[in-house]
Amino acid sequence: MFEAPFSFSGRIRSTEYGLSLIINSVLSFFISLIVRGTNGDAVFLFILYIPMCWFILAQGAKRSHDIGYSGLCQLVPFYPLFLLFAAGEVGTNCYGKDPKNRNLQDSYSSPNKV
Repeated sequence: MFEAPFSFSGRIRSTEYGLSLIINSVLSFFISLIVRGTNGDAVFLFILYIPMCWFILAQGAKRSHDIGYSGLCQLVPFYPLFLLFAAGEVGTNCYGKDPKNRNLQDSYSSPNKV
């Protein structure tokens, strides 16, 4: 989990994407509290938002890759909410290996095998 968090290549599971959203929200909350507490004197802390935005965009692109879409789909409104609940593609796709290590043969096999 969290291998190359600032990279835009590869695939991640919805769990890792959800944790990324939580981490980003908590950091944003604390930065805004610090800036408000200093009456705007700590505006330089807003520079920290640049790597945070990069991080969440990279994680969103990798989650989009997991369901088989381009990372540019993040520009669609409410798409991050869709990313939280959408099932990933089974097996390897053009963006990389399945993060759950499933392959197509497992999904088509009968559960009542003798």
